[in-house]
Amino acid sequence: MEGFLQRCSAALKGSSEGSSGIHVVLGNEACDLDSMVSSLAFAYFLSTTSGSSCKTVVPVLNIPRAEFPLRLDNVFLLKESGVPSEALVFRDEVDLAGLHRAKRLVLSLVDHNVLPSADIDLEEAVVEVIDHHHLERTPSTSCSVTNGIVGSCATLVTEYIHHKAPEVLDRQVAQLLYGAIVLDCVNMAPEAGKVTSKDSLLACLLESRFPDLPPRGALFQSLQSAKFDISGLSTEQILLKDMKAVSEGDLRLAVSTVYMTLDMFLQRKSLQRELCEFCHKHRFGAVVAMTISFNERSEPHRQLAVYSSSTLYREEVSQALEKARNPSLCISPMSSPFNDIKSYLQGNALASRKKVLPILKDFLKEWDKKQVHCRETEDFEELDNHFDPTGSPGIDGDSRPHCFSASRHHRRRLLGAEDSGMEEDFQVPATPMNSLVEGCPLDAGLPQISAEAILEKFSCMVGEAGGNKDVSWPGDQ
Repeated sequence: MEGFLQRCSAALKGSSEGSSGIHVVLGNEACDLDSMVSSLAFAYFLSTTSGSSCKTVVPVLNIPRAEFPLRLDNVFLLKESGVPSEALVFRDEVDLAGLHRAKRLVLSLVDHNVLPSADIDLEEAVVEVIDHHHLERTPSTSCSVTNGIVGSCATLVTEYIHHKAPEVLDRQVAQLLYGAIVLDCVNMAPEAGKVTSKDSLLACLLESRFPDLPPRGALFQSLQSAKFDISGLSTEQILLKDMKAVSEGDLRLAVSTVYMTLDMFLQRKSLQRELCEFCHKHRFGAVVAMTISFNERSEPHRQLAVYSSSTLYREEVSQALEKARNPSLCISPMSSPFNDIKSYLQGNALASRKKVLPILKDFLKEWDKKQVHCRETEDFEELDNHFDPTGSPGIDGDSRPHCFSASRHHRRRLLGAEDSGMEEDFQVPATPMNSLVEGCPLDAGLPQISAEAILEKFSCMVGEAGGNKDVSWPGDQ
């Protein structure tokens, strides 16, 4: 494996030369252990079986290299398996868009089956998918899809390699795959609701072929301890440690698995300010934090928190989770020390993030349809009609948006869209050329800017200055 990874790095450095191009195996944006291992093992398989005429195969971890030290379970398993992390290739070290424009890119996806919106231009380069999530990809003769309901994508990769080229499963590759399966399936405990018969079958296959693999229970405990070790991490690092982003139109959500109880998370010092800064920095309209902890029988205990400084976003996302039926999350409200964080106990402890993401994606699609309808039905209204006579923003008493015809830039500002993640100043429109003639639209003066809108823009500053839960935030007025 080490020699293979070193050849990958060398191939990328010389990718501007020659004509063979690059076949990238890309994991998902969370880059959890399952995603990393699936990418490494499948790329190794392709490289070993492809022959000399094919493109150079390179596994790419879908995060910046600077974030990798936060994946402590990944770091631990690589070290235990003798794979140097310095030899890995990360997303910020390869120009996928440039390779695609030069028609030198072929793409395989593992542990996800559709590209995020930021990578949608790479879609035509995708030739194969191996994934265990809900299938969202449109069937195509140009893309082979392996999909199944299993606890770990590494299970599907192990099965794929075993059927097509079992000799590729050497001791090192087997330990990587085995570690991912054992961790994702919570030590194969049925109580956790993750393991399937296929996961158990493939784990046993690896154990029988390589009897010297680490004992299952000991390996799980070591990986679990590393994964849950958040000592010394900032709130931003905790959220980035295992995060997936979903977006549609103007709204972008962060969905993070947080490895502690919700009470512990809410007690973090300066949490409000840090959440606000996180949204501001990474351009998120809201954050959904899914906390998880386990009892002595490996049974999961789950809680949810929804944060946004926008009342509109916070309420809409929360309602989508409350009303979810496929699956039902069985969530019940908990008390929260902060007005801009809604807290819930998740009664359906078997509903992991993998099952919550489709709920949020469906919500975002419906949200964007409503915004498109608003733009179409109110396309000819004047900009000054976007404010009511009292100067308050165009959000009525039931926290639902009015239809606006302004540009998307203005509409985001009026609705509070991405107000935690967009650094914008309120700007007065330029004076039109006919401003001095009789009947000028500005005769009545400039449009009023509401106090609520101004307070919303200063929410982060107030949180930093006050630093306590009693601060009145604009979305709660």
